[in-house]
Amino acid sequence: MAASGANVLRYSALGSGVFYGFYHQQTLNSHAEQQKLQRKYQTEESLIAKAKAEYTKKNMPSGSKTAGGGVISDPDDPKFDLEAYLTMKMADEAK
Repeated sequence: MAASGANVLRYSALGSGVFYGFYHQQTLNSHAEQQKLQRKYQTEESLIAKAKAEYTKKNMPSGSKTAGGGVISDPDDPKFDLEAYLTMKMADEAK
């Protein structure tokens, strides 16, 4: 009788261990999948930010750019372009 009680205990422990192992593996897999999705999202987000900055740079009016390629920020300058200046500031804030 004592041997059958020991066998029940052994198999119960074995079953519990298998169940715990399965549960733990599923938890690890779901955590890894979430990390993978987060990395993918961050990569796409950075690409979008870069594309927005390039688009802003490309579509700035040519008269509003200085010789160095920047935007004239002096409002007293006759070539000052408020729209280009605000677009540049918004692009800087997005970074």
